[in-house]
Amino acid sequence: MSTAGISANKLELLQIAKAVADEKSIDKEIVLEAIEEAIQKAARMRYGAELDIRAKLDPMTGEQSLRRVVTVMEDEEIENDATQTNLATAKLDHPEAEIGYEISTTLPPLEFGRVQAQMSKQIIMGKIRDAERARQYEEYKDRVGEIINGIVKRVEYGHIIVDLGRAEGVIRRDQALPRENVKGGDRIRAYIMDVREEPRGSQIFLSRAHPQFMAQLFAQEVPEVYEGIIQIVAVARDPGSRAKIAVYSNDGSIDPVGACVGMRGSRVQAVVNELQGERIDIIPFTEDAATFIVNALQPAEVAKVVIDEANDRIEVVVPDEQLSLAIGRRGQNVRLASQLSGWAIDILTEEQESERRQIEFKERSELFMTGLDVDEMIAQLLVSEGFQTMEEVGYVAIDDLTSIEGFDEETAEELQTRAREYLEKLAQEQDETRKAAGVHDDVLDIEGVTLPMAVEFGKNEVLSVEDVAGLVPDDLRGYTEIKNGEKVHEEGMLEGFKLTEEAATMLIMQARVKAGWIDESALIVEEEEAEAAEVDADAAPTAEDVFG
Repeated sequence: MSTAGISANKLELLQIAKAVADEKSIDKEIVLEAIEEAIQKAARMRYGAELDIRAKLDPMTGEQSLRRVVTVMEDEEIENDATQTNLATAKLDHPEAEIGYEISTTLPPLEFGRVQAQMSKQIIMGKIRDAERARQYEEYKDRVGEIINGIVKRVEYGHIIVDLGRAEGVIRRDQALPRENVKGGDRIRAYIMDVREEPRGSQIFLSRAHPQFMAQLFAQEVPEVYEGIIQIVAVARDPGSRAKIAVYSNDGSIDPVGACVGMRGSRVQAVVNELQGERIDIIPFTEDAATFIVNALQPAEVAKVVIDEANDRIEVVVPDEQLSLAIGRRGQNVRLASQLSGWAIDILTEEQESERRQIEFKERSELFMTGLDVDEMIAQLLVSEGFQTMEEVGYVAIDDLTSIEGFDEETAEELQTRAREYLEKLAQEQDETRKAAGVHDDVLDIEGVTLPMAVEFGKNEVLSVEDVAGLVPDDLRGYTEIKNGEKVHEEGMLEGFKLTEEAATMLIMQARVKAGWIDESALIVEEEEAEAAEVDADAAPTAEDVFG
């Protein structure tokens, strides 16, 4: 587009502006403003870069007008004599002038040379690109979460550039399906994952690996999902290989799994074909965590489930011959089940569980034999009746002991006396260990801190209330991170106490109150929020709670 040609024909300029606006799907006013800015810049090159020159283009006739503007200012505010003047000087030619008044002088029309024309073209095209990017952002920012169709424009280093018609999107290498062969000109469907405004313009990030891409595909293929009769609660994917989805029906007469599979598997097969053969396990959702996880581990058979709600972990026992099936190739089955349910899953064989139980039985028996000074038969009898710790023996109701066959009241009282003496002796030893390690006495005054915890603090050189206050929950509970592609667990100093996230946080907050770092009112707010979260967690979820 040559600006020299534009000035030769005023109506042609307006026609070009309209054509560009229509082609780029932007407002004609933006194109006209870009032309005005180009004319202004060219005029400053001609008359002086320091001048305030303004161009105006009549949108009806294409008539151009150039004028130089000088603004009336207070003497002490004048910074540029070329664009500003004082009131006294202004009144010589303009008696009506006052502070803020603009003195306008008409300049002769500008003749464009080659340099000015090229510069003007760059300005206009730059403005158009900016407007186009802004239009793209406004058009697509509210479409995040949708599936969109496009045509592959090119593939660069594994990143797929997709022509969306009025915009361009990108499927980054990590969001494409592994081993999917895509080439220019192919039609492709993708999930709008994110739309961002970046320095180089708005960017539309697409994905074929995102879990919600699969959910949206089912919504397109299964009318019951689209209509909300069937809800997709969760999706876990190993893109291009295998996936699990949890489904729930709001209508008791409709089987959610059957509806998603379709007649002879037609519905699920359509999704599988779109995802290049990705195998999909469709799991019925239930609020009972144990049942849901048993279903999620299909096709493996589960013999027993033990839930540790405090740490969001679940232990699954499977027959020996089912172990490899439950874990899956490279841990895929258990990993997807864990992602789907939100629980950390530990899988044991029946033989492994039996061995562990035997070891635990032996350790507890030896504890009672040593601590209570009793023979093996009595110790094993206590363990068989469910007693696990010396505290339980020492402080349970006397009836819990006398109810054991062969234990009379005198025997029960003697056992409790010995248990309490053992605990007192142990506490004295632990307190001496704590003092020897240098842990301050007032650490024990922190609500939630026990003597054994204080001993562990000493081992980790956490000696004062301030030291405890400076910790974070991960320091107490431990954490897992990825290093060199492998999961590495860093043990917490109180990991053996199995503190929940809330308990660890509250212990640290109590230390901060005691150290004077925060006011006690902040602790009350923290407790109220924790209680509210606990109530929400305990409440039976509605469809809206579960599905969002």
